[in-house]
Amino acid sequence: MNMFSSALEGSKLRFLDLSDNALGEKGIRAFASLIKSQRDLEELYLMNDGISHDAARAVRDLLPCTAKIRVLQFHNNMTGDEGAAAIAEIVKNCPSLEDFRCSSTRIGSEGGVALAEALESCSRLKKLDLRDNMFGVEGGIALAQTLSVLAELTEIYMSYLNLEDEGTEALSEALVNSAPSLRVLELAGNDITLQSTGKLAACIASKQCLSKLNLSENELKDEGTILIAKALDEGHDQLTEVDLSTNMMRRAGARALAQAVLKKHTFKLLNINGNFISEEGVDEVNDMFKDSPEKLGLLDDNDPDGEDFDDEDEEAEEEEDSELEAKLGGLKIKQEEE
Repeated sequence: MNMFSSALEGSKLRFLDLSDNALGEKGIRAFASLIKSQRDLEELYLMNDGISHDAARAVRDLLPCTAKIRVLQFHNNMTGDEGAAAIAEIVKNCPSLEDFRCSSTRIGSEGGVALAEALESCSRLKKLDLRDNMFGVEGGIALAQTLSVLAELTEIYMSYLNLEDEGTEALSEALVNSAPSLRVLELAGNDITLQSTGKLAACIASKQCLSKLNLSENELKDEGTILIAKALDEGHDQLTEVDLSTNMMRRAGARALAQAVLKKHTFKLLNINGNFISEEGVDEVNDMFKDSPEKLGLLDDNDPDGEDFDDEDEEAEEEEDSELEAKLGGLKIKQEEE
């Protein structure tokens, strides 16, 4: 590594990818002469490199200039909160940053807040990927404040952050009046329930450029799913993919969602696998997609007995579904006014 670093020292690089090398702090410092000589870097990738908090500090200390960096990616490291603080110092000095990825880096609430605050200075940011960390509600609320000023965002990946309803509501409220050109929104695995789905639905309704929506592995159930379906019902002419798999939904939710997406000429794939849809409900959804079966994902993981309906027959379930749809049928998703 020292030889490689010395050989390239002084080269005017715009792209540097040191990923998949298990570098750790020693490895980063072995590249010291190379890194310290780079003042025109536009893209830096340090993914799957064993970037601990000490390694993150080394990167911070060695980078001589970050003004031109547009892409910065730290995916799959063991950075933690202390390392996140060092990365936050780098990010804060990246005014040209457009693509930031710090997913699967073992960052908790403290580190999440530090990153969120640093990202406020990145007004050109278009793609933000923080998936698979432990930000929690506190981190989610801090991110909400940041998202409210990042108007150019087009892709947001915030799955598996433990946001829960409070964090989801904060993010949804912030996004209603920000990121008008948002194309991708991923919030899978955040313990989202009906409690926060109203504000989330209002946010989704406001994002008319949305092409991909992933809310899988939450707890929306039928009530929440129908709210999301209604948010997608009008407009959204660029929508191509919706994933609400593993959300405890039954027949009413599946039907409402199918009806909403089938109106979109651009639509390519609906994933509602891993839910509690009755066999009759599965047949109904399959029939709805009979002219375009390729647009419906597999339903082989669906469990019609997933909730406590053992004592209810199909007729009773149908009545309950009809009543639910009727109750929510006249509901309109209200977008917050500026």
